[in-house]
Amino acid sequence: MPPAPVTPEAVLAYTKPTSGWMCPLNANSYGIEFLKFEIKDYDTNRVVYQVAREPDPEPLPEPLDPEVENMIRSVKYTFPASFLKFKTVRTLLEFCVGPKPAPNLRMIERHFFKDKLVRTYDFEFGFCIPNSTNSWEAIYDVPEYTTAQINDYVSHPYAHKSDSFYFVDNKLIMHNKAEYQYARD
Repeated sequence: MPPAPVTPEAVLAYTKPTSGWMCPLNANSYGIEFLKFEIKDYDTNRVVYQVAREPDPEPLPEPLDPEVENMIRSVKYTFPASFLKFKTVRTLLEFCVGPKPAPNLRMIERHFFKDKLVRTYDFEFGFCIPNSTNSWEAIYDVPEYTTAQINDYVSHPYAHKSDSFYFVDNKLIMHNKAEYQYARD
């Protein structure tokens, strides 16, 4: 019997980071590609992270080596410890869509520290027209951390992990992971 499909409800019930990939790379039948991602302190407009895709990347080899797939689907962030004191964060994601429409695009991101759920973000983008380039801006409050919590995050690099799940019409099409470390400013 095939495994049950991964639904938004299932993802929202996860109590720890996933140990593997919840969908294959080819589940992205909508041709969604990330072009640019930026994270800023909303109050000061200070950029703490920015990355952009190369204009004409080389096509991926087939079959894809598991180590290469992990590199494509995972990111390790290093933020200043002051990031944990930001009140509000602004993220901007630029992405393009392939030749078919992507209705009801939704991203659910689950954050864990030492395998304990610390926060969830659930963003709905809506309808994406075919062959379009789009931007997705999110502005959200950062939880208030105590000095002890900040020291715990700083003292345990990469113990903060997240899973990002992208759905179209409630069907999982992409799954990415991140790990975070916070360096003393």
